[in-house]
Amino acid sequence: MTRYLHTMIRVTDPDATIRFFELIDVRETRRFSDEKGRYTLIYLAPEGQEDTEVELTYNWPAEGQPAEEYTGGRNFGHLAFQVGDIYETCQRLMDAGVTINRPPRDGHMAFIRTPDGISIELLQDGKLEPAEPWVSMPNVGSW
Repeated sequence: MTRYLHTMIRVTDPDATIRFFELIDVRETRRFSDEKGRYTLIYLAPEGQEDTEVELTYNWPAEGQPAEEYTGGRNFGHLAFQVGDIYETCQRLMDAGVTINRPPRDGHMAFIRTPDGISIELLQDGKLEPAEPWVSMPNVGSW
């Protein structure tokens, strides 16, 4: 029997990434640090769905060095989360300074990016009627 466990993404600023995911109601469930291996694993999940986690991997930088930069987030594809109200969720993200790369013009789908550039797809539970200002918003950057 095969069972899905988690998706791992590498991050450069765990606190910023956790704050980002909290904006879409995905919260930290557990954390593990390895002093010898010099890394921290932080697991996040929506409430009640702790068996489908996102694992944040933070590799500690060498003493006095900046965190490693990760590129190619677009090659990864994306993580997808269903939300109860995509308009309210996108507004909350915008109010927190997050760019909506692909606005929910259709009342169903939007794309945003984590602080490390990982693409996140937001999907409305059901479909809302198209509404302003979303219908008129252009795409920004890549998603």
